[in-house]
Amino acid sequence: MKQLLLLVIVVFTAGLAQSQIIDSLNNEKLLREKILNDIQQNLEKKNQVFDSTIMHINERVDNLDSAIKMTTSVKVKADKLVERVQALEDKQRAQDQNEMNIYQANYQSAIVNLVSMQREIKPLILFNTTREFFTALSDAGNPMNYNGYTKWFNQFKDFVKANKQKESMLTVSNNLLNFSGSAAQAVPVVGPISSVLFSGMSTYVNSLGKKEKELRTESEKMITLTAKVGQFDYDKSEVEHEWKLITDELNNLQKLYGKSLEKNLHMLDVQADDFNQNFSQESDAEKRYQYLTALRQKASDYVAAQKSKTPKDWKENVYNEMMAIQSLKMRFGQLTFRINENIAKYADVFNKYKDDPDIGGKMTALQNKLNELKDTFDKAFDPLDYINSASKMYKVM
Repeated sequence: MKQLLLLVIVVFTAGLAQSQIIDSLNNEKLLREKILNDIQQNLEKKNQVFDSTIMHINERVDNLDSAIKMTTSVKVKADKLVERVQALEDKQRAQDQNEMNIYQANYQSAIVNLVSMQREIKPLILFNTTREFFTALSDAGNPMNYNGYTKWFNQFKDFVKANKQKESMLTVSNNLLNFSGSAAQAVPVVGPISSVLFSGMSTYVNSLGKKEKELRTESEKMITLTAKVGQFDYDKSEVEHEWKLITDELNNLQKLYGKSLEKNLHMLDVQADDFNQNFSQESDAEKRYQYLTALRQKASDYVAAQKSKTPKDWKENVYNEMMAIQSLKMRFGQLTFRINENIAKYADVFNKYKDDPDIGGKMTALQNKLNELKDTFDKAFDPLDYINSASKMYKVM
């Protein structure tokens, strides 16, 4: 899980309060929506002009068809036919221009979404909350953090050390305790080592005489606690296995994102240093808006230049980049949805142990910290909204 946090915690958020981080993310979303609305409104105006142009051309063609049908003059009919051809050519040019308008708007949308993704794909930059939660989660999986356990475990270690030469299993237990670091506040409650540890504990309890009834009772209680904590650690490890898969996917997507950003900035003839200085590292929202506006114009100019250079296959390169960016945005949204779901799975684990007299108290504390984490996550990011916006990035071409 620590690897995941390192991937999603970025330098510019260091030291910021959670409320500031959430406000920053929400402001970034508003900025993105503002520029996307500008693109949409501009396209709608062009669509209105296109619709009006097509309507007038169609009317013109209909009138010419009527005139051609009614005239008996060969010269008039020929002139009208020439006008009709010109009208149809005008219609085709208008349709071609409309197609380019849509491609320009869509690629502008792709670029805006791509560069905005830098901040939007970091739904767990909530460093303080996550640190507190996962630290507490780790503490709950270590029996040393429960009342009375450290004192008892030290007695058990002393017994193992004193009797390691008398029984081979105790010799093994002593070696493994030192190997695993258990002598330094870490008890292996799951895995192969734990079975040897429990065997050693049983030997310790059986060695206690009738006069040590209180210690025997305490030992049985502590072994039970060890088993409970071990089961809890096993249950939460199943949830944490998903974190590794999420980490791997996030790492892969971040690499793909970096390549996509680099490629598209190169296509627009934008230097990485210029982009970082004027957008990534710029704190003034108005300046970032102006920079996005400039990038939007570069995207539009790029589409027009591609059509001019390669009239037959100009759409292919633009289309491929648009689809690649949409796929990235969709995958990041889906990944964040997985993160959200995995956070929620901890609640099921905590609920299983919440009424236990030995570890229930820590489960309640963990649930409270989990609620804080999920609340901060929900305020900062909405996976479904992200996925839906990704599916609606482009106008039909």
